[in-house]
Amino acid sequence: MSAPELHRATLPNGLRVLLAPDPATPVVGVAVHVDVGFRSEPEGRTGFAHLFEHLMFQGSESLAKLEHFRQVQGAGGVFNGSTHQDYTDYFEVLPGAALERALFLEADRLRAPKLTEENLRNQVDVVKEEIRLNVLNRPYGGFPWILLPPVLYDTFPNAHNGYGDFTELEQATLDDAASFFDTYYAPGNAQVTVHGDFAAAGGVDEVLALVEKHFGDIPARPAPERPSFGEPVPGSERRGTVADAHAPMPALAVGYRVPDPSTELDAYLGHALLASVLGDGEAARLQRRLVHADGLVTDVGASNGLMGGPLDARDPDTFTITAVHPGAVDPERVLGAIDEELDKLAAEGPSAEELARQSARWAASLHHEDDRVMYRMLGLGARELLYGRAEIAQELPARIAAVTPEQVRAAAESLRSAGRAVLLVEPTAGAVPGSEDPAELANPEEAGA
Repeated sequence: MSAPELHRATLPNGLRVLLAPDPATPVVGVAVHVDVGFRSEPEGRTGFAHLFEHLMFQGSESLAKLEHFRQVQGAGGVFNGSTHQDYTDYFEVLPGAALERALFLEADRLRAPKLTEENLRNQVDVVKEEIRLNVLNRPYGGFPWILLPPVLYDTFPNAHNGYGDFTELEQATLDDAASFFDTYYAPGNAQVTVHGDFAAAGGVDEVLALVEKHFGDIPARPAPERPSFGEPVPGSERRGTVADAHAPMPALAVGYRVPDPSTELDAYLGHALLASVLGDGEAARLQRRLVHADGLVTDVGASNGLMGGPLDARDPDTFTITAVHPGAVDPERVLGAIDEELDKLAAEGPSAEELARQSARWAASLHHEDDRVMYRMLGLGARELLYGRAEIAQELPARIAAVTPEQVRAAAESLRSAGRAVLLVEPTAGAVPGSEDPAELANPEEAGA
């Protein structure tokens, strides 16, 4: 599958437009990326970006609540939205003939969502229930993406819980919502991406004309100045502990800072392959060492990116290693084994064969994900918004394949030469079956087999 040719434009009101025609698919996707995420929300309004994402689905000046849903689903399409560290996205995929409907719907709510006291209070309750379901009442809820940043980072944008805090959500007012919209949802702070079948509309120029028709009359407002969220890399190890009443076994997360992908993309991708070499698949080093050889943990993984994937945030971002281990295993043994594996990679790097295997896994995963129009569109739109180069999404399989063992070795060395954060999750519900040290059960006779 060849990469679509990209076309860019900026409307007079400041809205950026990215067009990516693909005649090989019979559907079309429309996404609006807004340059506001967890890290942009003001102090005292923890979780407000997430809350506002919900409010954007509660009707607009032209459409009643749920009408947006009916219009998309009635055309045979799907839709959703999500809040990330540095952006919020709204998107839908429909048959190509419904393109103008999608553009109208997205422009209508970007122009004027229906902000009412009833909608606000209702969505505060919805977000609170989402937090209960996904964090408070779930084993390892918020681990590690909510729990690790306060240990690794010092500033409010990087360290606070962007998913939401009950007390601060309940204090949100309609004036807060209106101010947030006026500030961050200005057209100059947003980007529209259209990807897929342009044939029904007549081609690229005609699609751009439709974008201008529906988005061009949204009044221009000053776009907010985006601050840098950078802060110094920790010079030493930091530790934190949290209690979890639902966790059946202890867990730990180790966090490190990674290079800025906007200025050091090759070094950043070296860290991405390091995460794969450490934790991706049964042949990965931490899987072989911690699970199969030493029997210290029941689950282990590594990720270059706090939210679970690479190239989804601006600087600073986080390399994480997570592990769940039996209560009888001292977490220092797990940390020591992790350090030993990193030291081996920092000294020698991976073999060419090992790296080729992990690169192939990466490439297969990327191609599998990009087979869906929705994910191709969101990847293009996010990389364009974050780094000004949607092409990164298209180049990624080849760039991953070009990463050398030396780049992975250098990435491991950089992790070992800087400070890190260690988060320990301690169960509080008491001992549970299966908490024995698996190393002590290595002999079947001793284990009662």
